[in-house]
Amino acid sequence: MTVVLTPTQQASVQRRTVLILSVGQVLGGIAFGATVSLGALLAADISGSDALSGLATASVTLGAALCAIPLARLAARVGRRRALTLGNLFALVGIAVVILAASVRVFPLLLAGILMIGAGNAGNLQSRFAATDLAAPAHRGRDLSIVVWATTIGGVAGPLLLGPGEIVGAAIGMPPQTGSYVFSFVAQCIALVLYIVALRPDPLLAAQRIAKAAAEATGLVVVDRPVVARYAIFAVAGSHVVMASVMAMTPVHLAHMAHGVDGMDPTPADVSALVGVTIALHVGGMYALSPLFGILADRWGRLRVVLLGQILLGGALAFAVFANSEAWGVMVALILLGLGWSAATVAGAALLTEASAPELRTRRQGRSDSLMSLSAAAGAVLAGVILSNFQYAGLGVAASVLVVAIVVLSPLARGASAMRD
Repeated sequence: MTVVLTPTQQASVQRRTVLILSVGQVLGGIAFGATVSLGALLAADISGSDALSGLATASVTLGAALCAIPLARLAARVGRRRALTLGNLFALVGIAVVILAASVRVFPLLLAGILMIGAGNAGNLQSRFAATDLAAPAHRGRDLSIVVWATTIGGVAGPLLLGPGEIVGAAIGMPPQTGSYVFSFVAQCIALVLYIVALRPDPLLAAQRIAKAAAEATGLVVVDRPVVARYAIFAVAGSHVVMASVMAMTPVHLAHMAHGVDGMDPTPADVSALVGVTIALHVGGMYALSPLFGILADRWGRLRVVLLGQILLGGALAFAVFANSEAWGVMVALILLGLGWSAATVAGAALLTEASAPELRTRRQGRSDSLMSLSAAAGAVLAGVILSNFQYAGLGVAASVLVVAIVVLSPLARGASAMRD
């Protein structure tokens, strides 16, 4: 017999689901933060070319793109729990492969490992949509943003664990610059067990039963708005490309800056510290204020917060163009870049969910994550080429084209700012 949750039970299950997803995001964010910080540096070191360093971020985003749709389809058939645990398994395999690649210094193997970590990140991305499955319409943005916010802890801890990770890694004989992956591996194992044991009942399966029962009882269906949904997908993907392309090249740019200060030759530890702090601030910007953006999206409307994100991204690119020779300027750019991404992603994901009929939501969510990651992978590759030929300022100018496009096309979703499902 199929059991449909009562409204009171639904609210209780939703609170527990958001808590479990949040803890899982904390744990999964550690691997993400470490890969963001180390990927480009490992790629540049092993390949011997800065131009190829962008392939690290390209690989992590490509892995997420390749797995987003299959994981979404799996979730639609068997629930979020199995899809999220499969993502964790991908990440665990990827971490092991990256460590092996750094040991034998094989560049293609490194990219394969980072690709697997990206596949695991597809599961992390799906968590924010899982937070909306049982959410009340008036609180979708808030609940989604809480899960996004939870990644702050792991995402900031990942880069800051570079130093301690090197000490642990050296003590157990790991290759240089891979020690922090020890912490990532342990965190992913804990997240895997958490989802298997605690994510019950499955939020997506429960939501599907509730929607089916409501449709049978009232005969009412949720209106599908495909044009608004397509704009939401574009806005989220475009904002992610801007963030990922600039962020991917920042460690390399900072390394060049460090070696150019007063003719000094900094140690690898000095460079790692500068990169770690800057990326930690960036990841903090990505997630720390996401609950605020979620509340604003619920109160102001989804589209207005998407446009707020573009203002913040535009400010970040201005600092990248005009203050890129100073460490503080790069840090401010990366903080604003994270904040703009957060606003656009939280509001855009809520807009996509509300614009889609229940039977189309999971499919479009997977398509959105896939396009977002695939576009960012292409952007990261191009970012390496642009950095090599036009420097960091040129990268900022190129990225601004997408910000302008998102603003110009916003009338496609103009009526959605006041809509609630």
